[in-house]
Amino acid sequence: MVLKMRKNRTPPPAPSCALTECMSLLRGAWTPNIIWHLSAGPRRFGELRTDLSSISAKVLSGRLRDLEAKRVVVRSVMPTSPPSVEYALTELGKELVAAIQAVVKVAERLKSQAASAAETGRLTESGARRNNAF
Repeated sequence: MVLKMRKNRTPPPAPSCALTECMSLLRGAWTPNIIWHLSAGPRRFGELRTDLSSISAKVLSGRLRDLEAKRVVVRSVMPTSPPSVEYALTELGKELVAAIQAVVKVAERLKSQAASAAETGRLTESGARRNNAF
């Protein structure tokens, strides 16, 4: 039996959807983490590498280049010997921190609800085991 294809009733997105554009700035593994760690102030590459211990140097440099191209991060070469590079958030990058904080807040609430549900499930299971002990 072949199921009939249902018609999509949602309105089509605008040609330039603001949400899609915003999410494209946060796209990619590690991108929100990098923005989060830069929110406290400028960091050098090695400091970011320490902050994000699981990320490879190749991926970190790629993400930083991508964020720089999107004007989320600014790269400054410091006149030291040897030269060092600092990364900082632009005004756009600082605006994205609020969005990331909102997502974290929702995630914490969901995690709390899941923990409560798991605890309730454990209590229910232990009660059921006691009732079936006979």
